[in-house]
Amino acid sequence: MNRKLYIGTLLIALVALFTACGKQPKNTFSSGITTVMCDESFENIISQEIEMFEYHYPKANIMPYYVDEQTAVDSLMDLKTQLIIISNKLSKAHEAQLKLKNRRLYQQRLAVDAIALIVNNKNTLDELSISELRNILLGETKNWDEIEPSKLKKIQVVFDHKHSSIVKYMVDSITGGKPFAGEVYAQQSTRDVIDKVSKNKNTIGLIGVSWITPDMRGRNKSAAEYYQELQKNDTTTLDFNDNIKVLKIRRDDYPIAFKPYQAYIFSGEYPLYRSIYVATTAARGSLPHGFLTFLTGYVGQKIIQNTGVLPAAIQPRMVQVN
Repeated sequence: MNRKLYIGTLLIALVALFTACGKQPKNTFSSGITTVMCDESFENIISQEIEMFEYHYPKANIMPYYVDEQTAVDSLMDLKTQLIIISNKLSKAHEAQLKLKNRRLYQQRLAVDAIALIVNNKNTLDELSISELRNILLGETKNWDEIEPSKLKKIQVVFDHKHSSIVKYMVDSITGGKPFAGEVYAQQSTRDVIDKVSKNKNTIGLIGVSWITPDMRGRNKSAAEYYQELQKNDTTTLDFNDNIKVLKIRRDDYPIAFKPYQAYIFSGEYPLYRSIYVATTAARGSLPHGFLTFLTGYVGQKIIQNTGVLPAAIQPRMVQVN
């Protein structure tokens, strides 16, 4: 194990130990050390939030774990972390369990995420209806030519990992509680899904929309330049990564299909969307609460807007449509 990884692992273990014992390394709203457990599908958003928070507050050190949603919830309930970012609001039962441990739960909606369907650029398909998507996920539609004339063969579906919150959303909202069937495979990460789709013409991927905006191609600005840019009240124009094709999705009772642009997420015309929540058991004035305040404040919400996700506190002002 290299020195940097060893130190990071040790710090995480110490923070978890102190938290479990009811003692934490001394911290303030803008300084100290804390951990955050975040659903892996939101990694691109939260990694940028942490970078900008630590730039603005150089005495703060936030150590992220990008995990499946259940692991994040379990960590909060077991007092191993005080801050999580997930796709569901914690229940009254969770709140009651934490109260028995003398912990008060505070949670807030952070953003509205869209689940994007991506295919290889050589795939001629441009859109799917909800029922067509359902039939693919249930293995009832097995070949591309069952949807439209195509030379492509069997449909292969890939998603980020077996405990993915995206899978949970699809089962709860699209397949009516029925498990996936047919050629459906878990990968190790969202990056693996994008790589798989970009290399295989028969594959369709399920990912969070923040992974396919131009933001993922890299940023040439320094942290200071980007922080200054985020504070400007300008119009955001976004398009999608051209390494893959993003499909339009159509409700079964509506004649027009939409891509997951922010304006269509906001209007509800793009049908595959879900909320992102931030939850903490930390005391007010602590570093976890400082980071939560940053996430839900203007700069934090602007970062979310720049990733293609719909921020909870800033309405979309422009959509780029090709």
